[in-house]
Amino acid sequence: MSLDEVQDVHTQDATATIDTPDTPDTPAASPKPGAWTALRPLLLRMHFYAGVLIAPLLFLAAATGLLYAGSWQAEKILYSGELTVARVGESTVPLSAQLTAARATVPEGKVVGVWPAPDPGATTRVIMEVPGLEEGQTRTVFVDPYTAHVNGALTTEGDALPLRAWLSEFHSSLHLGEFGRNYSELAASWLWVVALGGLALWIGRRRSRRARLVLPDRAATGRRKTLSWHGAVGLWAVAGLVALSATGLTWSKYAGENIGRLQDGLGGATPSVSAALAPGSDTGSDAHAGHTGHTMPDGMEMPATPPAADIGIDKAVAAARAAGVTHELRVTLPAKGNGYVVKEQDKQLPVHLDSVSVDPADGRIIDELRFADYPVLAKLTRFGIDLHMGKTLGLANQIALGALAVAVMFLVFWGYRMWWLRRPTKDRALSVGRAQPRGAWRKVPPGVLLPLAAATAVAGWFVPLLGISLVAFLAVDVLLGAVAARRAA
Repeated sequence: MSLDEVQDVHTQDATATIDTPDTPDTPAASPKPGAWTALRPLLLRMHFYAGVLIAPLLFLAAATGLLYAGSWQAEKILYSGELTVARVGESTVPLSAQLTAARATVPEGKVVGVWPAPDPGATTRVIMEVPGLEEGQTRTVFVDPYTAHVNGALTTEGDALPLRAWLSEFHSSLHLGEFGRNYSELAASWLWVVALGGLALWIGRRRSRRARLVLPDRAATGRRKTLSWHGAVGLWAVAGLVALSATGLTWSKYAGENIGRLQDGLGGATPSVSAALAPGSDTGSDAHAGHTGHTMPDGMEMPATPPAADIGIDKAVAAARAAGVTHELRVTLPAKGNGYVVKEQDKQLPVHLDSVSVDPADGRIIDELRFADYPVLAKLTRFGIDLHMGKTLGLANQIALGALAVAVMFLVFWGYRMWWLRRPTKDRALSVGRAQPRGAWRKVPPGVLLPLAAATAVAGWFVPLLGISLVAFLAVDVLLGAVAARRAA
């Protein structure tokens, strides 16, 4: 069976587009030919190809995303011994004492950052570079801030503990490295196309009752019942699916580079606080605007040789707090030519993402950056990524992500079920009906076809995996059409 012989999951309704009411209605008059009448077959065919060939990747991305959404709460349970203290004390010991305890536990490690306990029942995290770890990994020591007792140590990636770090990589690349990232980018590239195309097809159907646009038809049976659930659930989920697609593409390999260049060109690059010390204030000679050393997760920098004069981490944090940087702090220790960098990382609404740099010689504030001063595009990018990862709204955010993942899995299941229900059961048991008639694009008015072709070309260039796969779909379609024509001749 060739793809040329298969029927689109919506084809049955291309000629009969009136939903069957609970009571007989007078059939509506046939619509006059127009742009929608000509575009509908093209949307049907594209929706079909994407549904049959890309849907498995969408299902896989949704399933792994569902696991990731649940990992936030799972790690609180699994690593509760490391994350929480046995008893909340009346006062905390200095951060310097907590650092000393962490260094004693991992003597071969080099401290690259400290995350003071964000709430009374939490531990302090001391982030260390340890030989033998993979790129992007650090060793995190969890210290009781009231006693300086070490609760444990784990290998982490950014703020992700081992479970969430593993599931994050599983969701993004299936643990297949750079090659595996193509799967998630391909899924994200097509998700918005499938979602918006399905929305147009669902809204474009004529129906006797408006309620059937937003609610499944419980009285329907067979394929029409499946289509009703597929369309109604897709309608409710479409905004979230488009948002997931857009935010997922921001850190993809190919489309992400284009998005980054566009954002920078529009003046929306994410700014960073400067930690460079004034000339002559340190013995180092590699000072520059921004941080030095190797880039670490969450924007931390690998410290080099510390400065000759250092007031210590406790006074540096006190100076940052006095400057208004107080919520969920993450401290980067001073590197050669740089001072301390103290950042807020409270990403739940209202967000607290201010940052300052502190001169290690005297505690003076070198530079400060307020989230309110971020460009609008940088703010939207920050909010979008954090919503995609389940941070901004906490548990509610994670539940919503889980619901969207389940919705995608059901939409894919219903799509394949409709495809199966469309198969002829007499002449060709393995077939699923005729394909959409070819040449539908010739019926599209030039005033619609030309802008559509231009927009498709731009989208294909900007989102490369979408463009490449779309060209592949067209090539397969043309090839199968030629084979079918030869067989018919």
